[in-house]
Amino acid sequence: MLVQPSPTIAPFMALNQIKHWFRARANAARWKPISEWAESRQAQFTIARDGFGFLIDQPKALPGGLRVEWGASQRAYIPGNELRMRCETRLHGELQMMVLCRTLMDSLESTVFEAYTDTLKTRVDTDTPEEMRWLVMFPKLGQISLKRVRQRFGAVGVTKDLTGAWIEGDLSEVLAQASQDLLPDGQPFVLMTMRGNVYLRTAMAEPQLPKIQALVRLLDIACREALRVNTRLAEGGIWPTTTSVAWQSAQPEDNFRQR
Repeated sequence: MLVQPSPTIAPFMALNQIKHWFRARANAARWKPISEWAESRQAQFTIARDGFGFLIDQPKALPGGLRVEWGASQRAYIPGNELRMRCETRLHGELQMMVLCRTLMDSLESTVFEAYTDTLKTRVDTDTPEEMRWLVMFPKLGQISLKRVRQRFGAVGVTKDLTGAWIEGDLSEVLAQASQDLLPDGQPFVLMTMRGNVYLRTAMAEPQLPKIQALVRLLDIACREALRVNTRLAEGGIWPTTTSVAWQSAQPEDNFRQR
């Protein structure tokens, strides 16, 4: 049996629907350059139901299906609004690596440390984001060739060899460029490979097409470099696991030599 809204609630529901409609209409005009760019990529642009955000979906993108979202942050460490992206690259599920801005890394490490030392907690809760748990689970990459990248970003992963093989080279170059203006010092930024996909998340108060385009290019390079590492792992036939501590020494010496 359908439950009808009470006479006092119905007008408020209608008013909210009207507000959402006007908001979506106004933002559609503001975001027209972004929707046109999405269309030029044969992607679908959709405004969120409440009119506060949008979604770009491009299933046939290369190197993998691309999803771009802008709206309210889903992470406590990013205040306000964020831009989040996912590229479906079909990596091996155990290829888990992360690059994040050093300011955020220090802050999350402090939060995780407090959680572990809290007398009421014996472990980090399972609902804690991977970004935080990985800082405890995985080894840090101590050396990054480019000084600017080493100063501005930190990296962790299932093994140091894998993380180094991913970040050194083209990804390191694009991160160095991004640190000059696209990702200013202190802006929350996370790039990670997880569940076979590559994810990017960063603060963005208002959606700006040039920045979105630049971050899509950064994600594209990160995906291609991750696929390169994934291919070399497949050819070697030995996959890392989160419980294997002997994997690193079991690899051929020349498999993941840093460039």
